[in-house]
Formats: sequence, structure tokens, C-alpha cells
Amino acid sequence: MSDTSQIPDGQVADAPAGNWVDRLAPAATRPYLRLSRADRPIGTWLLLLPCWWGLFLAMAVSGRMGWYDLWIFAGCAIGAWLMRGAGCTWNDITDRHIDGAVARTRSRPIPSGQVSSGQALAWLVAQALLAFLILLTFNATAIALGIGSLALVAIYPFAKRFTWWPQIFLGLAFNWGALLVYAAHAGHVATPAVLLYLSGVGWTLFYDTIYAHQDKEDDALIGVKSTARLFGDNTHAWLRRFLVGTVTLMALAVIAGLVGQANVLSLVIALGAPWAMGWHMAWQLGRLDIDDNATCLALFRSNRNAGLLAALFLAIAALL
Repeated sequence: MSDTSQIPDGQVADAPAGNWVDRLAPAATRPYLRLSRADRPIGTWLLLLPCWWGLFLAMAVSGRMGWYDLWIFAGCAIGAWLMRGAGCTWNDITDRHIDGAVARTRSRPIPSGQVSSGQALAWLVAQALLAFLILLTFNATAIALGIGSLALVAIYPFAKRFTWWPQIFLGLAFNWGALLVYAAHAGHVATPAVLLYLSGVGWTLFYDTIYAHQDKEDDALIGVKSTARLFGDNTHAWLRRFLVGTVTLMALAVIAGLVGQANVLSLVIALGAPWAMGWHMAWQLGRLDIDDNATCLALFRSNRNAGLLAALFLAIAALL
């Protein structure tokens, strides 16, 4: 269980010490930025990276790129920040009573009294509307996919109340960008995009199970379900399965998109994405201690680098 007794007033327990929100943001904005997890940027990366995977794979498959792809790349970054913020705000509204009973989360803005639920709801709407304006700059297929993702975003906070597998719902929501952004470039969703999406779901099951081990004691007391509680001492075995699934599905996505094309070098480089990401996940697994909260949090955050490795190889393949 986390010790929150030494946390400065207003700061969230699991935010990195000295983050820019606590140091630089105007005091009036800090509760809202904390609702958006701006002080904990890892979630934005985990939402953004599947978007970039989808863009780079679509570019590699089509063999073309243009100035509009630069906007897609940048628009994804802005949209991921906004939608991650909106999703986290929604999560904190729905979980406000649960968060108050968990040591790691009771310092969040709503249970700690920094903002009201009504203020949080207004902030959610503002973020979602700005993200929608960015979505409108994409093609019709991507817009439809973006609107369709809202159902997953809305359901996720409630999943831990009715299933031991809430991480599946998180994975379905967080990796939707792989489909959306592939379509933003290609104009349609194809088999490589679906396989890439499913690979991302496996990755989310991997990293969010690690993350959930921080709260397993409090979750057990209040009856909240998670894969961390479900797997218990068998966590390492399950994570190995998710690792293999993630790597296999990403490799199949690359093969489905690039096999048969004239540019064999692009295929070889693109297959480096699942290879490099798999090695990073194996490194995490070798260092995981499910009873050490600090280690769980550090390994969870390291998944930014795992996802960036895959993005790097796919980007190089797209440029060839």
C-alpha cells in the first residue's frame, strides 16, 4: 500500500517528483491538468504510440507519403493528449468514491476536493470537443472510427466492477488509434491494421497488469477486479503469453501488409519492430517483482520506450 503522508498538498501520489504541472503551471490550472494526467505523461504515450504504428505501417504498405501525413502525425499527438485527458477525467468522475478508498489514488483532484464533479465534467467536454475538431480534419472513415471509439471509452471505467479482465477493455480503447490512423492515411481499414490493433491489445494486457499490481491489496478490500488479482502468483506466466501474442500479431501485421511488395528491405526493417519490442518486454519481465510497487510503476512507465522501438522500425520501413 502506498504511503501518502509525505505528499505535498495538491500533488498526486504517483506523479513524478518535480513534474512540470507542480512546478510551472498556474495554480488555478493544476487540478484540471492533474485530472488530465498532464503530470503523468506515460498514458499519453501509450495512447499515441499505436496511432503512430498505424500511420507508419499504412505508409509502408502504400509506399507513399505526403505533407498531409505530417499533419496526421502531429494531429495524433495533440489528439492523444486531449483524449487521454478526457478519458482520465471521465475515469476520475466515475471512480471518485473508489479512488477515495485507495491509498495511491485518494490524492487525485476529485476525492481530495480540488475540483467538483461538475467542474470535472465541464473540463471533460472541453477536451473532447477540441479533440473532435482535430478528428474532423481526417477522412470520413477515420471520423466514423473516432466516433465509434467513444463507446469503449465510456465503458472502460465500469469494467472493473463486472469482469476480472478490465484490461481488455482498456486495450480495446487505448489501441483504437491503430485502426483510425491507418484509415486516415489509407482511406480504409485492412487486415494489417486489425492485426496491429490486436497486437496493441496484447501489449496493454501486459503493461496494465504490471500497473495493477500496485493496487491489488486495496482492490481486494473494496472488491475491484483486475488481471493482477486474477493472476496473482501466476502473473509471470500470463505476461509471457501476452508478450508472445503481442510480438506474433505485430509480425503478422507486417507480413500481411508488406509480403509480396518489391521492397524487401522495408519488410525486413519492419519486422524489427516486433523483434525490438519483444526484447524490451522480456527485459521488463525479467525484472518484475509483483510485490514491489516502485518496480511495477517503473516498468510500467518503461513501456513508452518499448512502443517507441516499434515505432522507430516501422517509421524507417515507411521511409524506404
